[in-house]
Amino acid sequence: MDHPIGELMQTAMSSMRDMVDVNTVVGEPVVASSGATVIPISKVSFGYVTAGGDLPAPDKRHPLPANAEFPFAGGSGAGVSVQPVGFLVISGDSIRMLPAQSMTVADRMVELIPGVVEDVKNLLRREDGSQGLM
Repeated sequence: MDHPIGELMQTAMSSMRDMVDVNTVVGEPVVASSGATVIPISKVSFGYVTAGGDLPAPDKRHPLPANAEFPFAGGSGAGVSVQPVGFLVISGDSIRMLPAQSMTVADRMVELIPGVVEDVKNLLRREDGSQGLM
């Protein structure tokens, strides 16, 4: 006969597998009325513990049932945390990540750099009438 802690571990692991699948991390795409596709992104964290041990041999006051092979006590537990990270927004030729939490000034500057570079390139093209170096 297998040790009872193995059954505890199997039960907890199969329950965790049922709780979370890939759609928990990368959600189902939603098409907005503007035509943009929005995909939710989340962070998933797990915690898992199983513990158990053999009890001391029973005395005459607390006998084991006749079919018991192990005087065993144990338990297991699991926890799952799902935290939204942001949304991928796909619109035309652009893909943007909209964070679910407020951004710092540095994060916002890094996000704006590609747009600023593109605006400067367009401005230089208009001023000199050619493609320029960029």
